[in-house]
Amino acid sequence: MIPREYRGMAVAVVLFLLVQLGALALVPEFVEQGYQPVENPQDPTNSLAYVAAILVATGLMLAAFRFELDQLVRYVIVGTAGLLSWYVFGALLDPTLAILPSAAVSVALLVHPEWYVIDAAGVLMGAGAAGLFGISFGILPALLLLGALAVYDAISVYGTEHMLSLAEGVMDLRIPVVLVIPLSVSYSLLADDFAGAADVHEDVEDSESAETADADAEDVGSAEGDAEDAEADDGDRDAFFIGLGDAVIPAVLVASAATFSPAPSIGTPLLGLNLPALAAMGGIFVGLLVLLRWVLRGRAHAGLPLLNGGAIGGYLLGSLAAGIPLLEALGVAGLL
Repeated sequence: MIPREYRGMAVAVVLFLLVQLGALALVPEFVEQGYQPVENPQDPTNSLAYVAAILVATGLMLAAFRFELDQLVRYVIVGTAGLLSWYVFGALLDPTLAILPSAAVSVALLVHPEWYVIDAAGVLMGAGAAGLFGISFGILPALLLLGALAVYDAISVYGTEHMLSLAEGVMDLRIPVVLVIPLSVSYSLLADDFAGAADVHEDVEDSESAETADADAEDVGSAEGDAEDAEADDGDRDAFFIGLGDAVIPAVLVASAATFSPAPSIGTPLLGLNLPALAAMGGIFVGLLVLLRWVLRGRAHAGLPLLNGGAIGGYLLGSLAAGIPLLEALGVAGLL
């Protein structure tokens, strides 16, 4: 692995970290302002409703691409970016004043969707979405959500492969359903035509003719993703892409653990961080590093099985280390 690929891995780690820290910082503000969208966050059916919403949103996006309604998808995602940005800025500013920076995010995505604009919007969206879902899903619903979406991600990549079709549709739109990790200073997303690039979901021997694509049905209601690289014809990668949902979905458990776990706070300033949440973060980064190494070697893999698995494993280990019984850590003690 060449040094710039290590730098790319570091950038990916920083982006994931910003999403998680942003979600943790926003959780208290969201709770105080009454942004919790469900009446009972401990209800396991919340997870089923969200997974159903993902399936519907994915189907609608695929239908839109089939009927050449690409620009409609773009405007919906850009509008969603503005809305989630408003939630984020509204936690820091007066809600009326928050309209200005959130509108600026949407305008920037429409006028100049370069990689750094996409990444900045993606971090804002990711932190806002993870924070909102984190206060909406108690521990058991969050664990069910992560488990279900990990299975769905694997099926959609290795089985039906419809996530690849979705990916092909969104890359040319340059919208924040992916995090863009440039590997060269000169890289420009606007200039990238994605031709001749390899999709890591393809076999290595077939990759030369594949289109670059990775996406996620993450538009708040659709957060599935897998990681992949963009590899130029001469074999040098200019960038790789990670679905925004890969950053958001495991971060939901981090925010949920910080909100609903009975473990005491570890006293981090501005963050209600406890040991289970911190360990979940560590598990996510273990999964991310494994995923990135496979991506940069051209190996195919869905993202959420590793990332969600790392988050769940880290959360459970952190809970046990904090002295929380396993059944209570799983959120099922009250059901028995």
